Amino acid sequence: MNPVSMSLLPDSAAVLPDGSLSIGGCSVPDLVAEYGTPVFVYDEGHLRARCREAVATFGRDRAYYATKAFLCGAMARLVYEEGMLLDVASGGEMYTALNAGVPADALALHGNNKSLSELRMAITAGVRHIVVDSFDELDRLDALHAEGLPTPRVLARITPGVHAHTHEFIATGQDDSKFGFNLGNGDAHRAIDRMRRSNSVHLDGVHCHIGSNVFEASSFAKAAEVMAAFAIPLDLPELVLGGGLGVAYVEGEEAPSITQWGNVLLDACQALGVRSHVCVEPGRSIVAQAAITVYEVGTVKHIPGIRTYVSVDGGMSDNPRPVLYGSGYEAFLPRAVAAPRSQRARLVGKHCESGDVLIRDAALPDDVRVGDLLATPVTGAYGLSMASNYNKLTRPPVVFAHGGNHRLVVRRETFEDLVRCDVL
Repeated sequence: MNPVSMSLLPDSAAVLPDGSLSIGGCSVPDLVAEYGTPVFVYDEGHLRARCREAVATFGRDRAYYATKAFLCGAMARLVYEEGMLLDVASGGEMYTALNAGVPADALALHGNNKSLSELRMAITAGVRHIVVDSFDELDRLDALHAEGLPTPRVLARITPGVHAHTHEFIATGQDDSKFGFNLGNGDAHRAIDRMRRSNSVHLDGVHCHIGSNVFEASSFAKAAEVMAAFAIPLDLPELVLGGGLGVAYVEGEEAPSITQWGNVLLDACQALGVRSHVCVEPGRSIVAQAAITVYEVGTVKHIPGIRTYVSVDGGMSDNPRPVLYGSGYEAFLPRAVAAPRSQRARLVGKHCESGDVLIRDAALPDDVRVGDLLATPVTGAYGLSMASNYNKLTRPPVVFAHGGNHRLVVRRETFEDLVRCDVL
């Protein structure tokens, strides 16, 4: 029966006198009138505040933004302006950041299977670090060094054997992982020894990442303990403890703030005697709550004795997380933010899949109708970045709102975009 909690909405979210929603001082129905649906609406002030919190907690040049959560040119520029470095995980993410004017020495390149061309691109551009993930990657770096390329500064990604309490698809720190050099079987020590003796790389530190959307601070403290024991004898300049801090998506969930998370990590490292610079890579906690996705309701289908289906003009193509991980979300009507939500319905998209479900058991107002705008909050992370063109749907635009002004930072795709790469 409760209205959607304002705590799930962006920092600047407010209810206007007519009961409708504004973000960044802009009326959401007015934004839809200009940009259409579906549309991602981001609170730019919220984004900047989370970046500043990360920098204030860990220090300048100690907080990397994990661009996989959400990346476009405007976002790359914004996080760099606020003092964060950028963690990129592919040649495409690296190109996007460089194209936005972010200097290469503000980038760290990740990836468990970097190609020779991606590594060559990173070294030629002069990225800050390459996070080395395998012995095969070291072979590739040897080959590039033999070509006469400069020696890159690198971090060694270590798999610490820490099981994070999260979905198995986004857990990365356990022994059975495609990422990093395994600590338990000795690969980590062998990799460090090889890198220290190599002329092809300059080893600056070690790195770990235990998973994504992790709520328990104890998991991060355990990773810090394991990595500290490994890193302290090496006496390297940097210890990167990754990201993965979770956020609340539905009523009743609670997650640590960036500051609280940082205090757990930094206090643990200090107590353990870590002398290296401690760095982190938050992504979801920077962007997730900063955005909502706004759809238009196209069909309301009541099946007596079974359920009600409410269909919107997007779905798994703009938010695949419910299908991939069973992720939970809330929904509400931007025209009536404070309306009670006493109806239960299955919120679905328009794709040719019965599994195209955004919310399996959504709480909605009783008067939801065809033509209504319907919004899902906390969609700023892994929405657009994981979006697809399934059924040849065009990907939605992204709008930044702040101080009563708004700007388009990613335009809506067109049908022409869908066939631009076709060769007839």
